[in-house]
This record gives sequence, C-alpha cells and structure tokens, in this order.
Amino acid sequence: MARIGGPEKVDAFVGARISLRRSALGLSQTALAQQLGISFQQVQKYETGQNRISASRLHRVATVLATSVEAFFPPVETARGPADTGWEALRHITATPDGRAVAAAWPLIEDRDLRKAVARVVRALARDD
Repeated sequence: MARIGGPEKVDAFVGARISLRRSALGLSQTALAQQLGISFQQVQKYETGQNRISASRLHRVATVLATSVEAFFPPVETARGPADTGWEALRHITATPDGRAVAAAWPLIEDRDLRKAVARVVRALARDD
C-alpha cells in the first residue's frame, strides 16, 4: 500500500538513526551497502524513510553497525502520550552531512556546561529575529 504524504514517522526515525550510527562509525553509504549486499541507493532510501526496511535487513544493519536493533527505534508511546517529541528534530538534523556530524560529535563533548553553551549558541543562531 502506498504511503501518501511521505514516509511514516517511525520509518523516518529508524532511517535517521541508521544514518546517524553509520556516520558516527565513519562509514559511507557505499561501504554499508557493500557489507549488506545492496546498492548505496537502497541505503539512501532506508535512511530517508522512503523505503521501509525489513526485520531481517534491520537485524543485519544492527550487526554491521555493532548496535542493537532497539537502538534504531523511538521510545514506545504510552497512554500519557509520546515519550519522545524530538522525532522531527532528529529527522532534520540528520538530513545533511553537517547535521549528522554535529549529532555524531555531540555525545563526545563531556563537559555538560560546554554542551549547554553550544546549545545556547545554536539556538541564538537559529532565531529568526
């Protein structure tokens, strides 16, 4: 069944997380594709959520990227509402190589105050005043 209006949120989230993990490991889409036995275009489609990834392929991706399958999924929604409201933000930040580089490097900033300062700078730069 065709999806109207773009990828499902979960498909886009999974793809963004694959992209983020791949980038953090320094792998190109081509290198990941070769290890999976698929084309780099197919990796692109998975990463954008344009194509859904099968359970068996996702398991193989997790193995190649040395992580768990669960690491690619958002928290489960509860009766109280979504546990993670940052889906769109994650999708946007991983949409460009610069955004993926920032996202991959962020956890490497060990100093909490420094991370807060960087976040303030980014918010200030993003203002549309």
